[in-house]
Amino acid sequence: MTQRSGLALAVLALAAEEPMHPYRMQQLLRERGKDQVVNVGQRSQLYKTIDRLVRDGLLVVAATEREATRPERTVYAATDAGRELAVTWTLDMLTAPRHEFAEFTAALAYLPLLEPEVAADALALRLSDRRGELDRVCRELEHAPGFLPRIVVVEAEYAIAHLETDVAWIAALLDDLRSGALRWDRAALTDIARRVDAGGEDAP
Repeated sequence: MTQRSGLALAVLALAAEEPMHPYRMQQLLRERGKDQVVNVGQRSQLYKTIDRLVRDGLLVVAATEREATRPERTVYAATDAGRELAVTWTLDMLTAPRHEFAEFTAALAYLPLLEPEVAADALALRLSDRRGELDRVCRELEHAPGFLPRIVVVEAEYAIAHLETDVAWIAALLDDLRSGALRWDRAALTDIARRVDAGGEDAP
């Protein structure tokens, strides 16, 4: 069973669109802005994904191309099974997403390892980054060609909605840290944890 991933889905979708070689796949993903939602930074990972899809009968070699100044390129096409699995994966990803363990959430869970002032400085850097990313995505969507149908940019709309929520939440947390509304004492937290672990009789 081929492991589901955003990159594997993208490869199947492109190969179903028309037979193409890996370099063209990577090029189209970047030109269409899909590299913002699918990791195509490493060419080796793309080739590994293609090899798995071929092994499992989801892609087939359709042809080989060779230009005078370029090495030979293998062109891949999606099989019927590949097209069907791409549809199934899309439905599964929409309706039953996997639980992902985000690093930022893990860092929040262990925020008491830091002093409040240090945590505030770190969150200020993240807030600046998120605001910059929000501005970038908004600009790209604003300058997208007017003839593009909305369906090809809905992931950008989702990214904007997510970033707006992210920026607002981090800004509010940062305000609480800087105002002193959110403080903690590591020794007191350690004591609470020990009492809870011991049975919680005396835990607040």
